[in-house]
Amino acid sequence: MTDCLFCRIIAGAAPASTIYEDDDIVAINDIHPQAPLHALVMPRRHIATLNDLAPDDDALVGKMLRRAAAIAKEQGLAERGYRTVFNCNRDALQSVFHIHLHVLGGRHFGWPPG
Repeated sequence: MTDCLFCRIIAGAAPASTIYEDDDIVAINDIHPQAPLHALVMPRRHIATLNDLAPDDDALVGKMLRRAAAIAKEQGLAERGYRTVFNCNRDALQSVFHIHLHVLGGRHFGWPPG
């Protein structure tokens, strides 16, 4: 989709600090980090929201979560702890309508979030 920022990043048409990519997913550093580690893990295929996932996408979502854990481990945060967040739709503050998993770490997080 030409109007989707993440589709443009994945296609190489918009700049990003890419930290991982394979045939299915791409991970980038967030341009407005909310923690020392703030990465976004997204599928190459455009899926607007979590509500648009199909049963065939289960492996893709699992791969996104495993990559989030690997990123936290690579940053030395796996043992200390990190947070993963999917936002879905406007009330949850999803700002780019291409699913993406936030990976945050390197500081203490409060509960409840937001």
